[in-house]
Order: sequence, then C-alpha cells, then structure tokens
Amino acid sequence: MDDELVKRLARFERSFFPKYREAYRRLVKEGQHPRTLFIGCSDSRIVPYVLTGTGPGDLFVVRNVGNLVPPYDPSGSDPALGAAVEFAVQSLRVRDIVICGHSHCGAIRALYEEPQALRDMPQLARWLDHARDAVLPVTVSEEALRRTEQRSIVLQLERLMGYPAVAAGVAKGAVFLHGWHYIIEEGRILVLDVETGRFVATDVAMGEPAAGAADAASYQLQ
Repeated sequence: MDDELVKRLARFERSFFPKYREAYRRLVKEGQHPRTLFIGCSDSRIVPYVLTGTGPGDLFVVRNVGNLVPPYDPSGSDPALGAAVEFAVQSLRVRDIVICGHSHCGAIRALYEEPQALRDMPQLARWLDHARDAVLPVTVSEEALRRTEQRSIVLQLERLMGYPAVAAGVAKGAVFLHGWHYIIEEGRILVLDVETGRFVATDVAMGEPAAGAADAASYQLQ
C-alpha cells in the first residue's frame, strides 16, 4: 500500500477519531439514522461532507460516474443503486434524497465524444446511456455542457420517481427530492426549484434577496 495512504490512516487514528470517539460509539450503540440520501458523482473534487457541513452518521452516500440513476428494474443485472435507495428509504427512513451533479463533469462531456473514444471502456459506455436523454442537439460548448449537466440531474430525479419506495414516500409526504448543481470553480450550489423548473442560487431557494442571478436554464421536473 502507498506509504502516503498509510500515513493518512495513522493520522485518522491519532488525530481525527479521538475528537469523535463518543459520536462513533453512539452511532454503533444506537445505529445510524441519517436524514439524507446523497447520490453524487465519483469525481474526486466532490466531497459531500464538506459541501453539506455534515459529519459521521448524517449522510447515506451513494456515488457513481455521473451521479446517474438507472431505470427501476427489479430483475436488473446491476441492483446496486436500487438496493441503496430501498435501504435508505425503507430501512433508514431518510427524509431527503439529493441528486448532486457538478460542473466540468467528465461523464457528461463523454456523451458528446465520438463512440470510438469509449471503445476500450465498454462498461462506461453502457453506463452513460442512463444520461443520454439529457444530451442537446447542439455543438458541444461549455454552455451546452452546463445545461446538459442540469438536464441530467432532472432526468435522474424523474427516474427516482420510478422506484416504488421513493414514489410511495413522496406521495405520503415522507420523502422529498432535491436536485443540486455544484459549480466547482465558484464554490456555489444551484438548487432546483421544482415550481419554476429552474436551478437557482441557494439564497433564492431560501427566499432571501438574491446576491446575483443564477446562471441556469429552465427544465421542468414533471
């Protein structure tokens, strides 16, 4: 194992864990009770606990390339995400489910590349099909990529509603879905406003005076 990784493990044991010893012991004794299922991208620049200011026991986290949600299929060959969703909603009773996309997403950019670019990565090519409906019929540009990132977030939220556990929770008012678009270079998160179908700045989402207009196009979540 890489020496630097081992050093980081030792640092966790010596410095980090002692600060949260009682919290970890309580989580073991009482079990976990996270309020939020966070579905995010595997991108190394995305750190859910930093974004949300949370700690151990606060988030149930699922990460994959592109923060994608396959269509519900109880007989599907890859039930990993579905299993996480069912466990989070039915066993952990999470209240909120977040789909968090981000700027400069490699998965979204790959959707606009020629098919041969992924010929040596067939599993990735198949996985990206779960975002292909978000692609715009335009020449690729930074603006098109940002709009596609947001369109994909909405698409994944719509797919989540196809999961019976999620649909039932939403219908009862026990589960709430959220779409976030994290602009890495600005340290800013745009939040999907379901009523307007727009991604807006957090101050707008909280009903506060806007610090500036959010750079977002309209996508209506049905």
